[in-house]
Amino acid sequence: MLQKLAAGALLALAMGGCAMQPEEKLPPVAQPEAQPVQLTKQQNGRFIAFVGPRRQHADPFLGVSGTNFFTLRSWYDNKTGEVAHQLYVEYSYDGKPFLWDGAHDTDNTKLHFIPISRNQITCEGRCSYADEFAAELPEDYLKAHQGGLAIIFTTSDGKALTVAVPKELVVAELTAVDSVRAVAAKAAQNAPTPAAAATATPAPAPAATPTAAAPGH
Repeated sequence: MLQKLAAGALLALAMGGCAMQPEEKLPPVAQPEAQPVQLTKQQNGRFIAFVGPRRQHADPFLGVSGTNFFTLRSWYDNKTGEVAHQLYVEYSYDGKPFLWDGAHDTDNTKLHFIPISRNQITCEGRCSYADEFAAELPEDYLKAHQGGLAIIFTTSDGKALTVAVPKELVVAELTAVDSVRAVAAKAAQNAPTPAAAATATPAPAPAATPTAAAPGH
């Protein structure tokens, strides 16, 4: 179910692909030793999206900011309580396009690869591309790697890109999600229960006592 959440409806509308609309920004969740995790409400509050701080996996392409970075992203389903996590990567380069098709960690544990988009930057003399892709990170897996993790993305022609995620980003992402989960659980626990319908037929109101006429009337 979580795989369908991350790779299906959630991913199709997720940030970095096609943004969910409408979305409402929430106060960021600050974490020690890390920049805040950004939160937004999406699809009328059905989902809470979490986007961790960006880090470079390589130097910015041609010195352009917003290229060659990675971030952790998560979605919390307010209706079902399910959570989906992923490691999102933007990779810009020149030359022939890479055919990204796989992801695994340093223990050779295979992870679900999620292709997102490819944008052609220019083809003046030599082509340049900006690829977006991700690896799904099951929550149990992410919790087991709070000391940090490294994911290796691969192509069908032998290209490999290793993205190392430091422990502070993993802890920040999990803490942010847990904080929202705790608020949701408390709200559900304190939700008022509907009053039980009365089963007895209410007694008829007593007839009004006739008032005696004043003397002389």
